[in-house]
Amino acid sequence: MTNDVLTGWARGSFSSGGLTRETYRKGAGPAVVVVHEIPGITPAVARFAEEVVARGFTVVMPDLVGTPGKEVSGGYLTKSMLKVCISREFTTMAMNKTSPIIAWLRALARSLHQELGGKGVGAVGMCFSGGFALGMMVDDIMVAPVLSQPSLPFAVGKNRARDINLSPDDAMVVKRRAAAGCQVLGLRFDQDKLVGDRFSTLRDMIGDAFIAIELPSKDKKDHSVLTEQRDDAAVKKVLDFFTSKLH
Repeated sequence: MTNDVLTGWARGSFSSGGLTRETYRKGAGPAVVVVHEIPGITPAVARFAEEVVARGFTVVMPDLVGTPGKEVSGGYLTKSMLKVCISREFTTMAMNKTSPIIAWLRALARSLHQELGGKGVGAVGMCFSGGFALGMMVDDIMVAPVLSQPSLPFAVGKNRARDINLSPDDAMVVKRRAAAGCQVLGLRFDQDKLVGDRFSTLRDMIGDAFIAIELPSKDKKDHSVLTEQRDDAAVKKVLDFFTSKLH
């Protein structure tokens, strides 16, 4: 059961490549895919998505793990984390590999763009999904990718802490698109160990096309820039980024 935070959102589903996931949709205008963090579509994630809707966008939130609308708790975080770790849809430890869920997200974005038109599609991922918008850049329609605290593969060891969850072939496409002018917006708290050294990798890979917003950590638990440890100025920059690229 979802709670009141998802009132007004149209519940549906999308299928591609043998995978079907429920979705929540609201708004009008160009498409933005909002991919939740662990543990799921929490009230804070829904609040952020509502702000994207209010800026004049059609927002679709896929339900990948968790119970939509449920508040964050320690047990809930653990349960969702375990699901991410064992699911074949996500790569939690594998290096230089694009998560299988990216193919489904790319298909979702293509379907929305075909329906809604416009300059292209935007996407934002958070935490375990933080790098997903980068993988979606393989398609030219992804013109506004946002990476909030990207945390896959889980940063166990120096090499994984620098890995950006892309296969070599996909990384080459991302480089080419960035060189052609597609910018990538990234957000993190500067002491967030879950993000590792991925921002350095992104700077090395795409140079000035990477726009980094690095906020001073006030607490060692600071992680979720757009939701649980929300920074209002950072949220505004994301909304402005979508507006500048899609409207």
